[in-house]
Amino acid sequence: MIEKMKSILLVTTVLGMANACTKGTTPTTGSVAPGAGYQVSGQFTNAPAGTKVYLAELGETQFVSRDTATTDDQGRFTLTGTAPEAGLYQVKLNDANQVLVALSNGSNIQLSGDATKLTDNYTVKGSKDSEVLQQLGHNMQQSKRDMATLETRYNNQNGRADSMKLIEAKFYATQAQNTGVLKQLIRQNPSSVVSAFAVSNLLNPEEQFAFIDSMSTQFKQTMPDSRYTKALAAKLDPLRATAVGSAAPEISLAAPDGKTVALSSLRGKYVLIDFWASWCGPCRKENPNVVRAYNKFKSKGFEIYSVSFDQDREKWLKAIKADGLTWTHVSDLRGWESAAGQTYGVKSIPQSILLDPQGRIVAKNLRGDALEAKLTAVLK
Repeated sequence: MIEKMKSILLVTTVLGMANACTKGTTPTTGSVAPGAGYQVSGQFTNAPAGTKVYLAELGETQFVSRDTATTDDQGRFTLTGTAPEAGLYQVKLNDANQVLVALSNGSNIQLSGDATKLTDNYTVKGSKDSEVLQQLGHNMQQSKRDMATLETRYNNQNGRADSMKLIEAKFYATQAQNTGVLKQLIRQNPSSVVSAFAVSNLLNPEEQFAFIDSMSTQFKQTMPDSRYTKALAAKLDPLRATAVGSAAPEISLAAPDGKTVALSSLRGKYVLIDFWASWCGPCRKENPNVVRAYNKFKSKGFEIYSVSFDQDREKWLKAIKADGLTWTHVSDLRGWESAAGQTYGVKSIPQSILLDPQGRIVAKNLRGDALEAKLTAVLK
């Protein structure tokens, strides 16, 4: 669970992207004719004359410099440029003081705030999208603080299992609440480029596929040419075949005895497709949890179909025996080129998919207590 906490802390702040970004183009300068481009003007308190203000566009992987200005003796500045399409931009004084705004040609934004605490205390006017982005930023900062507090509490439990489980439960409840707030903001602004960005980058498509897919359909109607709409569609297409609610694609690979075993041969039971490998440390660490769940539910209609990404047959078989994995195992011993892995779009392991007795996907990536909780619910 702690690994998931850390991953969420990394994605719950867009602003964190800025500190790792590099300059991509020569800054533009000068004024832009009304309507021909965008303009960001404003006034910062506690900004001495000559303070640098940087404007950068959020590209696919980094911020790209677009303009630079300096404040006058009253902290005033103006940034200008042209935008091929609506997008997200960073106004930055330094790493600790930066904000995001949404710009397109014709935008005329007024930005103000305290230069010494700009991230948490700024005002933006003249752009509905930028106001939505400000609200999104506040929500994400709160989410980051919530998760950081829970991580600290979790790390201070010194292995006390009962207390750690309570914190885990609080973590998942807080995560669900924060996700709900984000989804509500997106629903309220279905035509905003900020919503398209948020759906594409801040929601987990494995866990929120139905919602993301529905928003993608809306974005194709309201913003068909947006880079974020196109990126979202490209991300969803490979996941569509293995989305929750879909019929699981067939897998038919060799078992340790050489006989081919089809996934469909286990139809009629709840089946966990478990992608793993003997060389995968996190997989081996998770195996005791899977063993515990299997022993608890195998007599109630639960089976496991493990697909190994091994290439060495002996190491695969040795790991099965060492970890006590007494269920169905298959592999084509092709590592990351596994046919099943390609079909299911597996990019990392461990990864698991739970099927109902009809072979439809009902959940993904259930681990530890989450797997037992789901099985308890469906096999009651």
